[in-house]
Amino acid sequence: MLRDDDEIAELLSNARTIAMVGASDRPDRASYGVMKFLQDRGYRVLPVNPTITGEHVHGEYVWRELSQIGEPIDIVDIFRNSEAAGEAVDQAIAVGAKAVWMQLGVINPEAAGRAEAAGLKVVMNRCPKIEIARLGIPAVRQASAS
Repeated sequence: MLRDDDEIAELLSNARTIAMVGASDRPDRASYGVMKFLQDRGYRVLPVNPTITGEHVHGEYVWRELSQIGEPIDIVDIFRNSEAAGEAVDQAIAVGAKAVWMQLGVINPEAAGRAEAAGLKVVMNRCPKIEIARLGIPAVRQASAS
């Protein structure tokens, strides 16, 4: 479990692609604002939400589940309740994500343990938007397509 500021900063600085499980198309939801913030910071954020699959949020196609994305995922950001986080963690492990990030209030030690046992980095009960601002992490640069 990453708790050290330097480890969290390294994870956020090296990530480029974030899959957001529980992304919402509703502006009053926290995930909506966090997704936009992360995009504005240079991350590619891929929304995952079975109830709005096929729609678009902040210009990105909404996927039903992580396995459909078909490209490498650096961080799976989980905006689900603590109980439902376990399924998202299992999907993250299955698709070979590098890390899982459970949002503020999302606490599932058993799922975190499974992720760590599978070699994923884990952050729990934190928000990347808050951590980026708190740690002063600069915007990321996407690799240019050549």
